[in-house]
Amino acid sequence: MRVITQQTLGGPEVLTIVDAPEPQPLPTEVLVRVKAIGLNPLEARLRAGEFPLIGRPPFILGWDISGVVEQASGTWRFRPGDEVFGMPLFPRTASAYAEVVSAPALHLARKPTSLSHVEASALPIVGLTAWQGLVDLGGVREGDRVLVHGGGGGVGHVAIQIAKALGAHVIATASGSKRKFVEGFGADEVIDYTAVDFTEAVRDIDVVLDTIGGDTVERSLDVLRPGGHLVTAVAEEDTKLAATYEAAGMRFSGIAVDPDPVALQGLVELVEQGRLRVHVQETFPFERVTDAHRLLDAGHLQGKLVLTV
Repeated sequence: MRVITQQTLGGPEVLTIVDAPEPQPLPTEVLVRVKAIGLNPLEARLRAGEFPLIGRPPFILGWDISGVVEQASGTWRFRPGDEVFGMPLFPRTASAYAEVVSAPALHLARKPTSLSHVEASALPIVGLTAWQGLVDLGGVREGDRVLVHGGGGGVGHVAIQIAKALGAHVIATASGSKRKFVEGFGADEVIDYTAVDFTEAVRDIDVVLDTIGGDTVERSLDVLRPGGHLVTAVAEEDTKLAATYEAAGMRFSGIAVDPDPVALQGLVELVEQGRLRVHVQETFPFERVTDAHRLLDAGHLQGKLVLTV
């Protein structure tokens, strides 16, 4: 099989395609013939050495996959021929930039028939982050006012839909160029952060979901109602900021996404109900991974990028 690996840290050019032996599934794992691989900004940071999560190279990046089960070892969950998707092993190395991946069966779900492999591969990390942030940590309920920072991004556009499915009134920040895109996913209000200070535009927010970081997290304190809750996917380890929120009578939670079969099935159900879709900005063939990573490095994406295998 072919894999995309790197021998050193650096720019997209360090990614190379080489031949490697196929992995052997352990008991309770399945061997997946990969059809599509979802790309995430975190992987660009790991490639460049900006975030020490998986050690030094050589390594194979990637977690989000969609494909077909070829072999099932000691598990009743899937059989050869089943179409599956998921985010195996995160934050441990899953080596998903590959034609074949071995993954715990518990970390996968059957691909919804309404999604292509490309769309399914784009969903796991962003969907699980949004679900765990809004459902598990945020406890969003019908009638809540939810503010999503970065509504046009991968996590953001999925979070808008999950919050709407929970019955919330959803406000999203995004650049003016993404207004129609964000509104198309159900946002009730859109704040153009390039023209308006969100702290002057909204009040009495029950839950803030932050995907931006920086001073956005600190300033979000001003828009929460008493006892409100900030959930951040960026500044989850900022203990000083957490103390500031708690001193003000607010809740502060950091979300570090992990494999979750219950949440993954929740995403599947929303997809099957027609209440959740994922936007793929662009697809790249496996051989053009360096071009895809250059676009990741540029940032300001609408939705997700995907490699096709």
